Amino acid sequence: MADLPVSELIDRTPLEAAFKPCADRIAGSSLCGMVRTIPSGMEPGSGPANMAVMGFDPSVYYTGRSPIEAVSLGIDMRPEDVVFRCNLVTLARPYEGADYNEFRMEDYSAGEITTAEAAELIRTLDLECSTESIRFYPGRSYRHCMVWRNGPQDCALTPPHDISGKVIANHLPEGDKADVLRRLMIRSEQVLREHPVNIRRRESGKRTADSIWLWGQGTRPQLPSFRSVYGKSGAVISAVDLVFGIGRLIGLDILEVPGATGTLNTDYTGKANAAIRAFESGTEFVYLHVEAPDECGHQGDRFGKVQAIERIDKDILGPVIDWLEMNKTLTGEGYRVLFLPDHPTPVDIRTHTDEPVPFLLFDCNKSVGNGANAYNETEAAKTGLVFESGPALLSYLMRVG
Repeated sequence: MADLPVSELIDRTPLEAAFKPCADRIAGSSLCGMVRTIPSGMEPGSGPANMAVMGFDPSVYYTGRSPIEAVSLGIDMRPEDVVFRCNLVTLARPYEGADYNEFRMEDYSAGEITTAEAAELIRTLDLECSTESIRFYPGRSYRHCMVWRNGPQDCALTPPHDISGKVIANHLPEGDKADVLRRLMIRSEQVLREHPVNIRRRESGKRTADSIWLWGQGTRPQLPSFRSVYGKSGAVISAVDLVFGIGRLIGLDILEVPGATGTLNTDYTGKANAAIRAFESGTEFVYLHVEAPDECGHQGDRFGKVQAIERIDKDILGPVIDWLEMNKTLTGEGYRVLFLPDHPTPVDIRTHTDEPVPFLLFDCNKSVGNGANAYNETEAAKTGLVFESGPALLSYLMRVG
């Protein structure tokens, strides 16, 4: 959600422009401030950021995005396996017959291709491009995995959402065994070009999945359980394999929500209801993740980002707090709410940054307001409170008086 002032929003951030009465109402009685979720020197990815917000230091435990997603997908990984994130992307040709490296990154999500369509494409790629040591595994929408036994860990790879609209020549794999990765990407374009899925999408006026894009490599991480560190049972709600993967690694229950897409059109109400059901069943901690503001940031969709924030406030934060209040009245059981982004994705930059993000921490049993009159970057920063890491903030959430 975090961003910079946007001219089309009258020089306000999306958080400042959004109508979010619930977050703004509780901000006045909440502890508000800024938190650094990305350790110094680490790339500002969703993997380390979410790991930090879940309470684990990514500088200690993070080994790459892709192996975490592979855990979520149930892929059996050996210690020597290197996992790569395998996006399906839309590439624009400057002219017929152009070389692959002349193509331009048109859409890192292949028009938000459906999971069913993508599964067909990945199965075909596994048949056509796999070897004794390299295999392809389907995930969700445009997000998939490639596993390479004894593959390279030191090659330089670029996230596709960082190069939207750019020619790909200067962003192709470099370093150890990069030639193999390049050949796989080029071969994938040849295999996918006239695949029946792409023919149907083209005829329907949709963007096609023209190629794979490999990035985010790593090996399986080892983390302690959430309960052993924080003493609580927990669950995670998301539409993103990466977030589910972190949850599995730390022993959280995985709560799937039908209709949760990871896009602006996700099922916000379904996620809220899943959180409420988890609390009803005795779960003590719920990590509820919504990808929509990040996707809108990558797409440069400032108005979509405002809409996503408003839907989160109206359809998730408000109803969950209403239920928690009702439950407190009936049972006397108190609650705390921590509300924050994992990292900024400014719409004018269209990629992640490592700046601190605003948070609010609401405790139903006491007013701990420290000067914020609403929930946004400006109000949070003016309090002067800064947590230097996500684990420090989560520890405070769990152990505050």
